[in-house]
Amino acid sequence: MATNPSSTHLVFANLPLSDPSSRASPFGFFSPIHTTIQRPRLVFRTNRSPKLTVAFTGSGDGGHVGGGGGHGHGGGGGHGHGGGGDDANEKNKGEALLALGTLGRSLESLPSDLAAAIDNGRIPAEIVYRFAELEKSTIFRWLLQFGGFRERLLADDLFLAKVAMECGVGIFTKTAAEYQRRRENFIKELDFVIADVVMAIIADFMLVWLPAPTVSLRPPLAISAGPIAKFFHSCPDNAFQVALAGTSYSFLQRLCSILRNGAKLFAVGTSASLVGTAATNALINARKSIDKSLVGEVEDVPIISTSVAYGIYMAVSANLRYQILAGVIEQRILEPLLHEHKIILSALCFAVRTGNTFLGSLLWVDYARWIGIQKVKE
Repeated sequence: MATNPSSTHLVFANLPLSDPSSRASPFGFFSPIHTTIQRPRLVFRTNRSPKLTVAFTGSGDGGHVGGGGGHGHGGGGGHGHGGGGDDANEKNKGEALLALGTLGRSLESLPSDLAAAIDNGRIPAEIVYRFAELEKSTIFRWLLQFGGFRERLLADDLFLAKVAMECGVGIFTKTAAEYQRRRENFIKELDFVIADVVMAIIADFMLVWLPAPTVSLRPPLAISAGPIAKFFHSCPDNAFQVALAGTSYSFLQRLCSILRNGAKLFAVGTSASLVGTAATNALINARKSIDKSLVGEVEDVPIISTSVAYGIYMAVSANLRYQILAGVIEQRILEPLLHEHKIILSALCFAVRTGNTFLGSLLWVDYARWIGIQKVKE
């Protein structure tokens, strides 16, 4: 008996919905602002018998999926709802797919990690629109090919500007801070100054990179992974960052984020110091070979003790300052207030980061003298 080929119909219907904005209040961890919007309803129909209708609609408690003519999650017309996390994931997925349709894009056109995150309901529509907007720039489109940049740019479209700010002003502010602390001893202690500036420039990039808020696109760990590894995998990159819709972080996860970043910055600081002090000692020895009078006057910089001390400084002082700067001052205060005024926002971020860099240089000189790895020269 002949049968008619199946066909699929796409229908849009506007429904008024109460939708929590993805932008959180700058003064609370989880304080969504509620607005009422008209959101299209995406419906797929097929003429096979019995009829099957799958609808993705935005709603206050997550997406609504009907199977086999029933209501709720699950098939066979049953009624039931999973946990709040499942509802939020369904809502995210439906809105993200709708956003892709609006942009004329498909999941296959996206990077694999972003497509998987959308399919798992971990990415809201706002991130999809931001990705499309960033792709319009040649530089951003190239950077979005790399996972680390992709996670950070999707969370903060000014991330690249902040890297440029930090590295650009680093050498000037750190040299100025060294001069203010050392004054008339600046020239005598030039070897210390060079070591400090070289260490700072190497570390500046990582100080922006590691504490930066991210949109996590990492796939779940294997089932065989241990509980500790799974726990740290679920921690945010910034302890104070705003959680995306459908995601939340416990106090312990946020606290462990500080510890994890501290361990990374200890390794970065120690490595940077090894390079910096080695370069300084090479300069000192070159000066001694030219001016023999410096042989007994100028001492080599202690490599091991200086490197370990700088690693500790990075793990504690720099870690806390940059976590607060990126997660509280910028993401929770400045960005919500000035997100429509990018030039003013960039200028304020520049001012705050310049002040933070200068403060860090002052703290390092005092700390180095306090523990005895740098002494005031008479």
